[in-house]
Amino acid sequence: MCLGRRTPVLAPQLLATPCDWLVLGDPPDEAEERAGRPFVEEAGQLLDNMLRAVGVRRWDQSASADQSATKRAYLTPVLKCRPALMRAPDATELATCAHFLRREIALTQPKVIVAMGRFAMQLLLSETPPEQARLPLGKLRGQVWRFADVPVVVTYPPTFLLRNGADKAKAWADLCLARTVAQGGHSASGDTPNP
Repeated sequence: MCLGRRTPVLAPQLLATPCDWLVLGDPPDEAEERAGRPFVEEAGQLLDNMLRAVGVRRWDQSASADQSATKRAYLTPVLKCRPALMRAPDATELATCAHFLRREIALTQPKVIVAMGRFAMQLLLSETPPEQARLPLGKLRGQVWRFADVPVVVTYPPTFLLRNGADKAKAWADLCLARTVAQGGHSASGDTPNP
């Protein structure tokens, strides 16, 4: 995948900094590749506003200490390179970058992972029964899953929400669920599978 990239898309360097949330996005688009970081431009602004509404802020190592009172979110893409040809990544490519994600999880020690998008969801639910992992994103949201022993909440990516404003209420419900999980207030119930 790195053969055709202009630059990798990486989250800020981590120095073993715990964050409350880890937000995993789909493969980088052209704007993210240009910026060299995930969730930029209009989609990034929407995500920042959504996170702020639930009391969470994007983690930034260069920010002042005023972030210490706010819950922090570490944002990262599922793939660290934009595919050279505009195509969907295959399972091998997702698996290739999975070790980066596992390392990011070990460093950030998130209380919840928010999977924003189809490919983020596919990687995080790769350990669930295949018939569940193949369901559309809309059927997997509203539940708590697990990846690397961390709770996972699936929701729509901000780029999708910019085109489909009617689904913002569903994404809001998902973020509220993630907030409850991160606060330790979510208990496994019969209607919330925890594979």
